[in-house]
Amino acid sequence: MNTYEELQARGLIAQVTDEDLIKELINSGKAVFYIGFDPTADSLHVGHFMALCLMKRLQMAGNKPIALLGGGTAMIGDPSGKTDMRQMMTKETINHNVECFKKQMSKFIDFSEGKALMVNNADWLLDLNYIDLLREVGPHFSVNRMLTAECYKQRMERGLSFLEFNYMIMQSYDFYRLFQDYGCNLQFGGDDQWSNMLGGTELIRRKLGKDASAMTITLLLNSEGKKMGKTVSGAVWLDPEKTSPYEFYQYWRNVDDADVIKCLKMLTFLPLEEIEAMESWRGSELNKAKEILGYELTKLVHGEEEAVKAQAAARALFANGGVCGDIPTTSYPKAELDEGKDILTLLVDSKLASSRGEARRLVQQGGVSVNGNKVTAINISFTTADFNDDGALLIKKGKKAYHQIKADEGGKVK
Repeated sequence: MNTYEELQARGLIAQVTDEDLIKELINSGKAVFYIGFDPTADSLHVGHFMALCLMKRLQMAGNKPIALLGGGTAMIGDPSGKTDMRQMMTKETINHNVECFKKQMSKFIDFSEGKALMVNNADWLLDLNYIDLLREVGPHFSVNRMLTAECYKQRMERGLSFLEFNYMIMQSYDFYRLFQDYGCNLQFGGDDQWSNMLGGTELIRRKLGKDASAMTITLLLNSEGKKMGKTVSGAVWLDPEKTSPYEFYQYWRNVDDADVIKCLKMLTFLPLEEIEAMESWRGSELNKAKEILGYELTKLVHGEEEAVKAQAAARALFANGGVCGDIPTTSYPKAELDEGKDILTLLVDSKLASSRGEARRLVQQGGVSVNGNKVTAINISFTTADFNDDGALLIKKGKKAYHQIKADEGGKVK
């Protein structure tokens, strides 16, 4: 099976401009393609994960990736899929986030010996003269046509700022510059980016009289049609300091039964034949498939050693409720714990609940236990005298979420 056909079989391809041309580029290893990443945080998250995996797949097939860091476009904000305008960031924050992205991307993409490029669009966007841009690009965009784009239609009722309105022009200009400067002939992006990507191919055609291609990746949605990668405490990050390898593993280990095969196909590098054999699995076999998913993705992001540790920790917890040093841990100064911490504070500090109100509801609904005992009172407190034999309080939320509380002689450790 050729590369393009495998992408299709894995359910990764959503829309394409010219399928025959794109198929030829990818299968022959002649695609010089880019995917843009706006550095709106100091870590990549699960929403970026599929794009990184796609770049890795295509590079393995001989194609050349360009990772475009949006140091310029991040100063504007993409309205796609947003109901409100993004908070404005300083240049210093954006530059810091760009550096964090670079480190994480190198785990997926081989940038040695010119096999891939990493480019920052701040290099050309921040120095653009407004009048020059209007004259060079403005005549090639129809406002009427832009307003029919889905990314703008969603915002028209709530209000679309002129700042955000320019995002399509900026992204289109990126493709134009990458085409000219680096021979980039193909752009990939999420399915919600289709209008912006077509703007780029049209600008190249109008300005240069040449053809460039675009392909969107299927968005990673669960069986309910919601974007995957969110938990009660927020996004699932690729930075181990923000989402531990254990938490990352557990996120994938706990996906719904209806989503596990899809995730295996779209995100892992396991052979399709092996994944297709799992489609008939039910019950405990399906749980095994979830373990495989969690292990493979944790290995991709955090390495094999962390994947082994995360899987062992999860199995130990489910087997006998034991405490393992690799599960998420919150440490307090011993003196604080000697005085006692109430259950609502413990739930919020451990991020098992996003607020005291949510923590209260969890306890009242019988969804919380400590060291194997169900908690029934919202005002109960725990001290070091309540620690188990492993020197910890093991908090369990629902059936699958665990967190341990430990004492530390120093300051509070998250």
